[in-house]
Amino acid sequence: MFFQKIQRFVIPLAALAALVLSYRHYGWPGVALVGGALVMWQLLHFTRMLQVLKRAANRPIGHVDSAVMLHAKLRPGVPLLHVVAMTRSLGQLESPKDTQPERFRWSDTSGSSVLCVFLGGKLQSWELFRPEPPASEEAAGTPAALTVDVAP
Repeated sequence: MFFQKIQRFVIPLAALAALVLSYRHYGWPGVALVGGALVMWQLLHFTRMLQVLKRAANRPIGHVDSAVMLHAKLRPGVPLLHVVAMTRSLGQLESPKDTQPERFRWSDTSGSSVLCVFLGGKLQSWELFRPEPPASEEAAGTPAALTVDVAP
């Protein structure tokens, strides 16, 4: 959590330091080179974000192929964009809009779902919900060979 907060300041300061050092050692050509590299880095991140959102736009909101597999792949600190890339779908917003923490749900066709809690865009916790099997399926699921009749 501490690294996430300090990351907002460290990356811009590192970019500024790289620009200053490039000017001191190589002059304006160095600034142009480092500036071009920084712009390229931003363009790569922007292009990746657009690709993820383009794939997610073609799927229903909150749908995932397997909620159990998504639950197994998640880990704390993963950005929301990475979870959207894994599911190839935008999550169904469960919390009020523009409030922290944000809660998104992804469900599959079997009725299982994963509720993910994001704080500051990073995954904090998640929970798997599975539907209860009907009582008739539980009784029908026991094979007849295993039933034993005891005579008095």
